Amino acid sequence: MARNVALAVDLGASSGRIVSGSFDGRILELEELHRFENGPVAMAGQLVWDLPRLWHEVVGGLRAAATRHGTSITTVGVDTWGVDFSFLGPDDTLLANPVCYRDARTRGMLAAAEKVVPRADIFAATGLQFMEINSLYQFLALKASNSSVLAAADRMLMIPDLVHWLLAGERSNERTNASTTQCYDPQTGDWAFPMLDRFGLPRRVFGPLADPGTDLGVLRADVAAETGLADVRVILPGTHDTASAVAAVPAPEPPSSRPDWCYVSLGTWALVGAELDRPLVTPECLARNFTNEGGVGGTTRLLKNVCGLWLVQQCRAAWQRAGKDWTWEQLTALAAEAPPLVTLVDPNDPSLVAPADMPEAIRHLARAAGEPVPESTGAMVRAALESVAAAVRRTLGELDTLLGRRVSRVHVVGGGVKNRLLCQMIADATARPVVAGPVEATAIGNLLVQLAGREGSVDLRTVRAIVRDSFETERYEPRDAARWNDRLGT
Repeated sequence: MARNVALAVDLGASSGRIVSGSFDGRILELEELHRFENGPVAMAGQLVWDLPRLWHEVVGGLRAAATRHGTSITTVGVDTWGVDFSFLGPDDTLLANPVCYRDARTRGMLAAAEKVVPRADIFAATGLQFMEINSLYQFLALKASNSSVLAAADRMLMIPDLVHWLLAGERSNERTNASTTQCYDPQTGDWAFPMLDRFGLPRRVFGPLADPGTDLGVLRADVAAETGLADVRVILPGTHDTASAVAAVPAPEPPSSRPDWCYVSLGTWALVGAELDRPLVTPECLARNFTNEGGVGGTTRLLKNVCGLWLVQQCRAAWQRAGKDWTWEQLTALAAEAPPLVTLVDPNDPSLVAPADMPEAIRHLARAAGEPVPESTGAMVRAALESVAAAVRRTLGELDTLLGRRVSRVHVVGGGVKNRLLCQMIADATARPVVAGPVEATAIGNLLVQLAGREGSVDLRTVRAIVRDSFETERYEPRDAARWNDRLGT
């Protein structure tokens, strides 16, 4: 049988890749064609994303895809992280490199925003959790600095919107990524213009919203010529990487207001939440700082951000700078040998956002909290992993309260699935079975929306049936829940 091939451009904050999905009508087969490093660059006192280099890598990956699959390739779509953006001028000129959400420009902006519009009003308008990295506070930082870029801007495009514009020449604001900005109203399905007006932000930069499955047209002629791809259409997936990842959760149940399962999209961040059939914008959500983000197929992702493998990633980077080039497997093995539940810290503490030396930052936080200070490499990694699992447990308890029921199982998807020690920790900490996989959930969700989407509409039941047929999962039963209860309290 002839196979259709779609291409997922999957850009993360630390790496990017191009993945092909070959589909015969029932089974999806993946192949990674190109991978490259990514990260913010310090320029003129700001942390920015090097968009020209990212685009160079994307083009190289598409060229490799053309060599590998030729005329079988039918579509391409892009997913990335949320909140970050840049602007086009009236003549379609890119006005600046996007600034990284870890840049210091938003410090103090959340408090400043609440002096203009009360927190309760912001939440009522957007349903989003309060984090200084959110696009709203990036906008307010630009406004406070009298930014010439904002003054000249004609349209705001988020990171995947920018890459789609480079691919197809079409401006778009895809809904799932727009929903991460704290400028979007999930109840009206449009930008939160009344709130944006109160902040004095220009309406002109917020364009019409497009849903996953929307067809932006064929590749630009110059891109087609440079890559060797012909007659390839650009289809919007869930452009927020978590939206794509959640679309690939192999759960059989349809979305509802009280789901019996939850997800942890586990990578640099751990996104802990449930898939709902409508937003849940309530005082209780506000009090617990949960967020309502757009999902594929018109769903809502009710979730909370927990710092994930960022702690271990940055510890490893610090040790590499010191000449100790540990592999991930070595670090996990050392952690497995360390005594359990000795040191726990808050992985979302602001001091861990971008420290110069992550191991020292964790030690400092442990001292401040009265916890034993981890000294060995294994103890440090174990402390980081168990702190993430403890944060997942706390967040899941809050989610249960918001849903009015105790969800019975946890689906863990994303790259963190490969850390079997952490998956078992989550099962033990939450006292619930964990279904781990697929690892490549983000790319899978991206690809299947391209392949299964029709005119801006996606049937999640079809997508997830393909996931279950195509990819294996691993189940972790709680083995040590009593020890976690003793450490944290029942």
